[in-house]
Amino acid sequence: MHMKTALILLVLAFATIFALVCVLLTRGRAPGTCQHQPPEPEVPEDGRSLVFADLTPEELAQVVRYLRGSLGVPLVDASRAKPSDNCIASVDVQLPAKAEVLRFLDAGGDRPPREALAVLYFGDQADPNVTEYVVGPLPVPTYHRDVTVQKYGGKVPYHRRPTLAVEYEQIAGFFKSRVFPAAPSFMRQVMEYDGTSLAAVTAAPRGFQSGDRATWYILFQNVSGFFLHPVGLEVLVDHGSLDMGQWAVSRVFYNGQYYRDMAQLESAYVQGRISVEKVRRVPPDGDFSSMRPRAPWATTFPLQYEPQGPRYSLRKNHVAFQAWSFAFGMSVKTGLRLLDIRYKGERVVYELSVQEALSVYGSNCPGGMSTRYMDGSFGIGRYSSPLVRGVDCPYLASYVDVHYLAHSQEVRTIKNALCVFEQNLGSPLRRHFSNLQSLYYGGLVNSALVLRSVTTVGNYDYIWDFIFYQNGAIEAKVQATGYTSSSFFHGDGLRYGNRVGEHTLGTIHTHSVNYKVDLDVGGVKNSLVAHDMAFEMARAPWNPEQQIERPRLTKRVLDTEDQAAFRLQSKIPRYIYFAANSKNKWGHQRGYRIQIVSFAGDHVPEASSMERAISWARYKLAVTRRKEEEPTSTSIYNQNDPWTPTVAFADFIDNETITNEDLVAWITAGFLHIPHSEDIPNTATVGNSVGFLLRPYNYYDLDPSIYSHDGVFFTSEQDFTACEVNPIACLPKTASCSPNFPPFTYEGFKNMSRL
Repeated sequence: MHMKTALILLVLAFATIFALVCVLLTRGRAPGTCQHQPPEPEVPEDGRSLVFADLTPEELAQVVRYLRGSLGVPLVDASRAKPSDNCIASVDVQLPAKAEVLRFLDAGGDRPPREALAVLYFGDQADPNVTEYVVGPLPVPTYHRDVTVQKYGGKVPYHRRPTLAVEYEQIAGFFKSRVFPAAPSFMRQVMEYDGTSLAAVTAAPRGFQSGDRATWYILFQNVSGFFLHPVGLEVLVDHGSLDMGQWAVSRVFYNGQYYRDMAQLESAYVQGRISVEKVRRVPPDGDFSSMRPRAPWATTFPLQYEPQGPRYSLRKNHVAFQAWSFAFGMSVKTGLRLLDIRYKGERVVYELSVQEALSVYGSNCPGGMSTRYMDGSFGIGRYSSPLVRGVDCPYLASYVDVHYLAHSQEVRTIKNALCVFEQNLGSPLRRHFSNLQSLYYGGLVNSALVLRSVTTVGNYDYIWDFIFYQNGAIEAKVQATGYTSSSFFHGDGLRYGNRVGEHTLGTIHTHSVNYKVDLDVGGVKNSLVAHDMAFEMARAPWNPEQQIERPRLTKRVLDTEDQAAFRLQSKIPRYIYFAANSKNKWGHQRGYRIQIVSFAGDHVPEASSMERAISWARYKLAVTRRKEEEPTSTSIYNQNDPWTPTVAFADFIDNETITNEDLVAWITAGFLHIPHSEDIPNTATVGNSVGFLLRPYNYYDLDPSIYSHDGVFFTSEQDFTACEVNPIACLPKTASCSPNFPPFTYEGFKNMSRL
């Protein structure tokens, strides 16, 4: 369930926008006034986290201004560039090298220079190529350096470039001016095409060998939720030439049959040699694909609020919550990332970031069967959704705007692209009721901090969460929702999914998400240790005639990268952790355990000609030495040339020693999705959540949450209705207020247009 809109026809999602009116009834008390502005942090953030900050709109504009005046070649705005033009495809922050940052953060060194990474398409050259420049220092650049060869070992061929929005618009024009007119009778009588009634979705990758740029486009009825309304027509367009006049149709598919081009399809139709499957026109709201509620608004759902204001601080790109602190940012390509994560002032993770989201499809239609989407190429961060208060995040969460520059020289702003909130998970983090000997109750509410963004890439919505618990654990979680992808139902379609509409096949596919986790446990130098269990047979010491099968602890240090690379379906030690050089009070190596939550489908066979481009998905976990020259597990250039991958993760694993080194864990979580009728109109997040946890393992001398201010404890001898004994007893008073909900606003439809 994951098709990209080709931006041939951008159909806006409909959102139900409503105002929330809430009156909380109190127990005979007049409602008070709740504070909803974050309080001043106890220790003000000193600005050091800005070393990781995303570029500001002013900095982005300065980089564009510098490049336009310094490269000596004409640059066309990417929003209107032809393939044969030069343009700035994107600008993002260039994070400094880790060693420089640590000298600055930990050793009083100089602040590293602030730099940008600019990706340029040079189509107006004798040797068209993609070039990456580091530009700095900001805010006023004075230099640029070409880092392409240094990063990738050579130039990036032009055919590997991610497709710009304007190229999709140009392909849309090609369809309207040259493709559809070649079959006038078929388009009018069978497709009932009126110039605007069809929407198209791109498949990817684009061909079968390096150098190809030929894309299948799947046609749908242009209605709300069009992803569920295929019409049976798919067209293969060769758009590899930089001269758009040379673009051509390479193949046409209709209702199970292939044709050389649209003219041949038209001829077969006119001569009655075609099997026509008439698709009923659906209303603009999409009928069964509509997200419009089928029931009227009733009572208000439960709401979450902080009676005394938020217990976290949010300053620019820095968040502090109880013992936690971290910096955050949004990469145009890979989305949300966290840096310098600390617990009680001690760094636990240097970098925690999304790397890629992959979907591999099956179908008996050409577009579906050839699709392997690598979302980083489309832009996981670029397609961040404006978040809707009260639905995407709690109404009173803190919201953060994101600025980016991609596919245009104009800086864009995504309003409310991130949200931060503390969430009462409704269950205890830990508890015990003692009914033997002494009588007491002890418990701790499981209240955690959440940082969230949502990416909408075409039909699919990914909800990205990073969750911080009071016991020192971190969870990275992605939930999948949105529209399922579909193919036109015909022939043996049931081999590739379930039928979910009269002409709609929900096609089988896998989802795989890759994360980079640069753990620094008790320092930069770590080792990887595996603990597990085995049964041993023993004679009972008090009765040698009796045998006992007792579990025992197994221990193993994984010394090399090869030993630390665990294939997707292989067995992995149940306790695998990054171990520090230091020990806790009880003599154990301090560590952080990696616990993966995944029910991934099978990986693409390694014999596939394109598998190396997605070779990170071979492994549920791979631990390698950290290297500045291996910053990401993939590349935005892999999507359009997976047969000669610009970055092949498998090459990272070369059996180097990983004992007492700076290590990185590359984690893949995923699931198999066989769409079914309950995925209509939308896939629910329930059961479609995967990720991993980082959990302290002998890192502390005891559970650090025992020091939480939220603990509850009382004995049978105490007056547990008294506030000084039991803070929960105070809630009828301290929480007896009507929260001041700000007015509902939403700017997600601003600066959007239908193509």
